[in-house]
Amino acid sequence: MAPSALRSALTALTWLSLLAPSDASALIAKRALPTGWSYAGCYVDGVSGRILGNQQPDSTTLTTESCIAKCASLGYSVAGTEYGQQCFCDNYLINGGKKAASDTECNVNCAGNNLQKCGGGNRMSIYSKGALTVREAPAAQKTGLPGSWQYQGCITEGNGKRVWKYQIINQNSNTASSCLTQCQSFGYQAAGLEYGSECWCGDAEEIAAAGSTTAPESDCSVACPGNTQYLCGGGNRLSWYLWKGAPLYVWSYPTGVNAGRYELLIGGVCVPLLTTSGVNGKYTFVEKFGTGTPNSTGAYELDVSQIGNPSLAWRTMHVKTDVFCSASITLPDKAGRQINIGGWSGDSTFGIRIYWPDGSPGKPGVNDWQENVQELSLQKGRWYPSAMVMTNGSILVVGGEIGSNSAAQPNLEILPRPAGAGVVYCDWLQRTDPNNLYPFLAILPSGGIFVGYYNEARILDPVTFNTIKTLPNLPGAVNNPGAGRTYPLEGTAMLLPQYAPFTAPLGILVCGGSTVGAGTALDNCVSSQPEAANNAWTLERMPSQRVISCMTALPDGTYLIINGAHQGVAGFGLATSPNLNAVLYDPSKPVNQRMSVMANTTIARLYHSEAILMQDGRVLVSGSDPQDGKNPEEYRVEVFVPPYLLQGRPRPSFTIANKDWGYGASIPINVQLNGGGATRVSMLGAESSTHGNTMGQRTLFPAVSCAGTTCTITTPPNKNVCPPGWYQLFLLDGPTPSTSTWIRIGGDPAGLGNWPPGPNFKKPGV
Repeated sequence: MAPSALRSALTALTWLSLLAPSDASALIAKRALPTGWSYAGCYVDGVSGRILGNQQPDSTTLTTESCIAKCASLGYSVAGTEYGQQCFCDNYLINGGKKAASDTECNVNCAGNNLQKCGGGNRMSIYSKGALTVREAPAAQKTGLPGSWQYQGCITEGNGKRVWKYQIINQNSNTASSCLTQCQSFGYQAAGLEYGSECWCGDAEEIAAAGSTTAPESDCSVACPGNTQYLCGGGNRLSWYLWKGAPLYVWSYPTGVNAGRYELLIGGVCVPLLTTSGVNGKYTFVEKFGTGTPNSTGAYELDVSQIGNPSLAWRTMHVKTDVFCSASITLPDKAGRQINIGGWSGDSTFGIRIYWPDGSPGKPGVNDWQENVQELSLQKGRWYPSAMVMTNGSILVVGGEIGSNSAAQPNLEILPRPAGAGVVYCDWLQRTDPNNLYPFLAILPSGGIFVGYYNEARILDPVTFNTIKTLPNLPGAVNNPGAGRTYPLEGTAMLLPQYAPFTAPLGILVCGGSTVGAGTALDNCVSSQPEAANNAWTLERMPSQRVISCMTALPDGTYLIINGAHQGVAGFGLATSPNLNAVLYDPSKPVNQRMSVMANTTIARLYHSEAILMQDGRVLVSGSDPQDGKNPEEYRVEVFVPPYLLQGRPRPSFTIANKDWGYGASIPINVQLNGGGATRVSMLGAESSTHGNTMGQRTLFPAVSCAGTTCTITTPPNKNVCPPGWYQLFLLDGPTPSTSTWIRIGGDPAGLGNWPPGPNFKKPGV
């Protein structure tokens, strides 16, 4: 070493020997600190928790410089060393960190440089880039909360069970604000935070029901990882909050006749898979093979005019192949024939079965289902498909699986098959298999085709079937956005009413469903207007959880939600806790005030249950094939009687000569009204019900004007607003509907009356 360098080094060591240990440490550190960093002092650690929140791995080579470099590389602006080997990082001191009485309390040599001090026992040498910010010890967040939430205190978990069922884990960013916002968006008015990273949603009544009690505030002592200024509960302790503003939802609880009622209609002869309302005034039931009695023929027709004589009420019919998980719709031909498509395995999956409804109430028919898979079949075998009449009168068949629990059938096809046409591949069906079965289909007023499947939705071009618009995903559970709405996570869907002059976007309503894996049934409905500029889904909380449920449109524009379970998914033995309650949904009321808790049934209606509207305004309720060892295969047929039939008001009635309508036409009807209120008419599409999917459902309120005993209906303007087909026409006198009459609109544009070719199928002609 050169003499001058040696003299400088000796001089520095002499000065250092005169300094206190902490001053020497600070001086050495200061000379080596990166630009902008400075020594802030010796601080007490652990009084109210760590004063820096992000500990790095212990190091036997730790120095002041290495700790600062590590924290800086991670984006932190504060570094601290402790116990010689420990390095901590953060952007501020937390838990109200205070300086030690003297820097000499940071007296442990750094493991990697014994000329430096790296904190001490519960003492931390603190360095900061820029001014040091100190945050006080965390407390429960009581201000700056979203909406009308208020902090209520610290409570224990339940006595042997959780207070709330909906848990959201957010390890890195949980805060009271984020938790409360999420709970609020799904209609929950109570929320709690636990273990720092857990958010729980539910209702205040569940606290006492779970046996939870008030705990000392000091028990809720874990900081929120998303904002360490605040506390998010503790071990088995919840920091809980209550919504104090206007209720997030209002459910009505009508009583007496206003709640409607269930009635037993008749003992059944089969356990139906699918039911359809016939234009002959009767109701067809089809049954999967192996269900019910061994001698079942798989198909029956119910004539409700003969309820007092079961042998006359039920007519035995026949199907040749297994209709297990098939689709059905009513054709727009002049006979209103019914078509059933797909099935369980082998030839069944390719099956096309056609029935021409004949006879009338009180008069038995003679026609039966016709089927010949060698003569008429699908291009692709399908189990769990959906079907719909298109605006051109053709039949759209979408999705399914190749066969029982087999690979996806991710495509669609048209019936009758256009010359040279094959199937159209749908990547979105492939990607979402197996949670997209029995997709929801609808014609939109623009002419596009709405498809709802799993938790997704899109609009297809009606000619190319390319996607025109991908819609936002349907919300699921508060703690699981991946919950689904179609089989096997089975919810139920309806088109909301359309009103003259039919300029408003069409609404879609989807209720219930379940989560993948856990099978937690959903307790909400969501609705959207797919063609609107703002087509976000609006969520409304339901009074109870529902999966494998059914929904039926009523002639007054309301919807009855019935059947299903509180837990599970669709399938044999996969759902538990039957939901016996009916709910009435009224879209004319404000959002979150539309649901009324109605009457209960005593009959479990689980997997393979159905609900369809009858011509007298009641709802025909049937089926249930749970195969769960607890609830029976259900033969009994019920009706739900809505309140509008229980008020003691006389029914209106009408006669009509023209039952085959064009678009934009004026149709006179002769009416008998009783002064019950405003006069309306409604049109409800011919429907088939299975697996929560009511194929063919549509509700329209055309314009009507009345003079004396004559009213004139202005029919819907076009095939996009009102696709061609058969509809029940009701006259409403105030809330009270008449008995319906079947009418057809739009004719038979695809000439289905002359289809299919061959001698094995009767054809009504065009």
